[in-house]
Amino acid sequence: MNTFKVSVQETSNNSIIKFEVNQFITKHQSFEFNNIDEAKSSPIAQQLFYLPFVKKVYISGNFIAVERYNIVEWKDVQDEVAEQIEAYLNDGGIVVEDTAEAQKKVPVTVYAESTPNPSVMKFVANKKLVTALYEFTSIEDAKYSPLATELFHFPFVKSVFIDENYVSITKYDITEWQEITVEIREYIKKYIETDKDIVSPEAAETLQKTSAQKDSNFEALDDTSKEIVNILEEYVKPAVASDGGNIQFISYDSNDKNVSVLLQGACSGCPSSTYTLKSGIENMLKEMLPGKVETVEAING
Repeated sequence: MNTFKVSVQETSNNSIIKFEVNQFITKHQSFEFNNIDEAKSSPIAQQLFYLPFVKKVYISGNFIAVERYNIVEWKDVQDEVAEQIEAYLNDGGIVVEDTAEAQKKVPVTVYAESTPNPSVMKFVANKKLVTALYEFTSIEDAKYSPLATELFHFPFVKSVFIDENYVSITKYDITEWQEITVEIREYIKKYIETDKDIVSPEAAETLQKTSAQKDSNFEALDDTSKEIVNILEEYVKPAVASDGGNIQFISYDSNDKNVSVLLQGACSGCPSSTYTLKSGIENMLKEMLPGKVETVEAING
């Protein structure tokens, strides 16, 4: 069994801390408890309410968020709480009991959405599927994703990109989308309904995608690279994610003032990506970081 690891993540509300787990702890469900009586179905929430400063507990996906009373500061207690949650999970502790109420399932829906890349279709679910983004370009590459592995058994699937609540599929030109979209949509829907892993529990850590690992990698960057990453995260990624893709920072060369990025999902090989890169991202970085950036080059994922 994969070991649970818990990291502390600050939120915009200084009364609330997220304790992020390296794997899912609920099956696409969310729970909110305002006191110990409400938490009867969640032994871990009850345990947390025994701490005198705990005001509210929220459990969803791969994290437990806790709101505190103002009798303590999080910096004084957050590490101990993280250790307590980690020890509880690794001891086989139950997160939420399988009560009738907890078992009420929201029906799975999946809809297909076209993207600017004619080779890519985005399949959007009404549930969170993963806690980090993943791109798989071959069945060997997809060993950490049972869903992607199964999708590669379709002969027309060239690559699979999974992020948040959607799956973007790039096809070979041997067939047209109108011939296969319904089949793929139904396949993904039925897979999600089985509650099987979308990606394996150890995937995030093995592939360096946990929040702690990403924070560590970010802190190792130089100041200009950090500025570039922050601009991409705030201004670029939300837009390309809506199109079923991702742009990831690779490197910055201060001598020739060049930025290298990786295009993933629908952005990879997209006819409009070069225009977006040059007219959009390059101009934005040159304007926001004057004298530091001259060119942006892309590598297709």
